Amino acid sequence: MHSKTILIVDDEPRTRQGLKRTIDNWANGKYHIISAGGADEAIEVIKQHKINLLITDIRMPETTGLKLLEILKEEEINPVVIVVSAYSQFDYAQQALRLGVVNYLLKPVSKQKLIEAVEQALLEEQKRERSDIIEKVVDDKFLDINVEDRYTASIRDALAYIDEHYYKDLTLKEVADHVHLNASYLSALFKEQIQVTFSEYLTRSRLLHAKNLLMTTDLPITDIAEKVGYKTSKYFIKIFKQNEDITPNSYRKNNVSDS
Repeated sequence: MHSKTILIVDDEPRTRQGLKRTIDNWANGKYHIISAGGADEAIEVIKQHKINLLITDIRMPETTGLKLLEILKEEEINPVVIVVSAYSQFDYAQQALRLGVVNYLLKPVSKQKLIEAVEQALLEEQKRERSDIIEKVVDDKFLDINVEDRYTASIRDALAYIDEHYYKDLTLKEVADHVHLNASYLSALFKEQIQVTFSEYLTRSRLLHAKNLLMTTDLPITDIAEKVGYKTSKYFIKIFKQNEDITPNSYRKNNVSDS
């Protein structure tokens, strides 16, 4: 019996088959790997299977990948998600980040990069499972998160505030004060609705902006580090490499050569 299920969603048959073949060869029968030719087909698959990892394209006919993620969020279905897209637009990446995507890969993606992303995503899924188990034995009053509109609005306001002030020395307390919530409560809301901690989201937001600057400007690494909220380029490079498995300079070179 397979331990986990991976769903691949892409409307291009060759891309979909290529992704499935690469992951199949790597998994060697360990995981149940399913593919779907679009978001609507994916929704039908998700009704029948518990999906641990979702790998999806963004631009697809009828229902986009981002719309698929919104539908799953509304249904409180929260697989770990990797986006594989031919589009590097900042807006897409930012929307994906807000929807809890753990990785945003640009096509064509190498086999090694795809497998590294899958391994990282499955580790994240394990962490979430452990967290869910812990939450079940902790005081329900503290962790029972209401999904009322006002709480969703608070998270939306918090995300907007982070996206506008990511370059500052931002703290959870500052954001909590801005949305008129207790810091501990906002922290719990983050984990419930975004599936990451406040600090993880802030880091991802900063790195998203950094990657955009690396691809679209010739700014030195020192300047980029400062513009996205890091006091020293050394620390910025360390965080970037920890999260992306590549240095900022190498990321820039790879993306310049890809284009």
